[in-house]
Amino acid sequence: MKRILFAFSLILLTASMASAQQKEASIAVVGEAIHDFGDINETAGPVTHSFKIKNDGEVALVVTKVVASCGCTTPDWTKEPIASGNTGDIKVTFDPTNRPGPFTKTISVYSNGKTGSFILTIKGNVIPKTN
Repeated sequence: MKRILFAFSLILLTASMASAQQKEASIAVVGEAIHDFGDINETAGPVTHSFKIKNDGEVALVVTKVVASCGCTTPDWTKEPIASGNTGDIKVTFDPTNRPGPFTKTISVYSNGKTGSFILTIKGNVIPKTN
């Protein structure tokens, strides 16, 4: 009898684990994954763009890490889990100080979404300060 109960418990546990594994978070960028700031003046200071992301999955989406390709770009993002159907933000700030000319910077986003990671991009042209 103990063996039958153990086997039945094992079957239930395996079935519930398989069911939980099928439910995934899914991340989607709302709008474009590339933002063009256009021409910005170096003397105007940092510029910011907020990318919207949506959880199209069935379980909470957790953005675990966001990494910019350069120290001149600072990301800030929704730290709490994003419920199914809800949106969060990834705010990216670029500092043009001492960086005249065209730029393209990437931001790597890591999450528990089924695609794992993806790239956001900012670009533009810094007009140098005049002496």
